[in-house]
Amino acid sequence: MRSRRFLIPVSVFLVVALGVGLYLFQPWRLLTVRETRDALLVPPAPISTTAPAAASASAEASAEASAETPQEVAVGQWRSLEHATTGKASLISLPGGGHSVQFASLETSDGPDLYVYLSPHASSSPEKTFGEGFTSLGKLKGNRGDQVYEIPAGVDVSTIRSVVIWCKRFSAGFAVAPLEQA
Repeated sequence: MRSRRFLIPVSVFLVVALGVGLYLFQPWRLLTVRETRDALLVPPAPISTTAPAAASASAEASAEASAETPQEVAVGQWRSLEHATTGKASLISLPGGGHSVQFASLETSDGPDLYVYLSPHASSSPEKTFGEGFTSLGKLKGNRGDQVYEIPAGVDVSTIRSVVIWCKRFSAGFAVAPLEQA
């Protein structure tokens, strides 16, 4: 009887601790894939096979069209922080003055509370700095695929130096990509 009084509270404590641990860490996310297939605003650049004379004529035509089409103004490859991440991040200037960020061929781990942050800090900064002074673009849509995030009006894009995939729950960066404008 005496051991039963001890066993019941310990069992309840272990069940509660297991439930809290599962809620916080969500270990099944290591095995899940959330794929997103947004239409990219600026498709990845094809490999050029045109002759030099044709290339200059093509450049003139594209300069005329650039005022009417989205333009990639900054680009960077992901640098892994807490989780291996690959792909390309781009800052896109939209006709009419708006901006967006797009991820092409993103591959990272899934996580419990992932967000996309625009950071005023260089991508080479220490990880903890990415959780300060950022602009949130909302939850990460998926851990694989192509994604586009609109930058809210009023955000000064000249101050953006990197884009970050950030886990709010654990204050940890999954990856960072430079977005320094040319």
